[in-house]
Amino acid sequence: MRLIDEDGQPLGIMTPMQALGIARERDLDLVEVSPMAMPPVCRLMDYGRFKYEQAKRENEARKNQKTTDLKEIRLSPRTDDHDLNVKIRKIEEFLGDGDKVKVSVRLRGRENAHPELGRQLLDKIVEALKHAAVVERPPIMEARIISMILSKAPGWEPQKTPATSGTHARKGAKSGATPTATTPEAATNAPPADVAHTETAPEATNTAPAEQTPSTLS
Repeated sequence: MRLIDEDGQPLGIMTPMQALGIARERDLDLVEVSPMAMPPVCRLMDYGRFKYEQAKRENEARKNQKTTDLKEIRLSPRTDDHDLNVKIRKIEEFLGDGDKVKVSVRLRGRENAHPELGRQLLDKIVEALKHAAVVERPPIMEARIISMILSKAPGWEPQKTPATSGTHARKGAKSGATPTATTPEAATNAPPADVAHTETAPEATNTAPAEQTPSTLS
């Protein structure tokens, strides 16, 4: 077998017993890494540490991996424009999250005789989302359902809405005006703005003594 040491350096071709002897001397494990090669390739390593580091790398890879889900939006040929716009915004939201979207149009009753109505509705959705989506699977008929699959267009990213502050500054603070406080006493004693303050002079009274009539003595 061909032996490679723990640093990746070749040690040459030798018998399995010789390779095991070197592994015991260095307190390492002898691991066969390429059994189909001629001759087979073995390597000296700490196998327990190797398995630990391998599991750690796999865990890190799973944490950073983004799973793609297949969402579904269901419509009917009788869906009005308002509901259709709501569905289109929902599709755009799913695409922004990195998911694929299956758009289905279910035909009922006499609608089965006019499948072109479902295709027209799907074409309208594709036209509305041409900036954000690409058709991964074109519309196909499955029993009474016409469906297609959309995925995010390359290079498209959803618009991020700016964060709004929870409180707004007062107009007085913005203009630099200083609010004045009014005490309850001042508010009570102050005259109304629309009532003129007038003073009434006391009426003059004549206090002249009455004329006395002379009395007669009989």
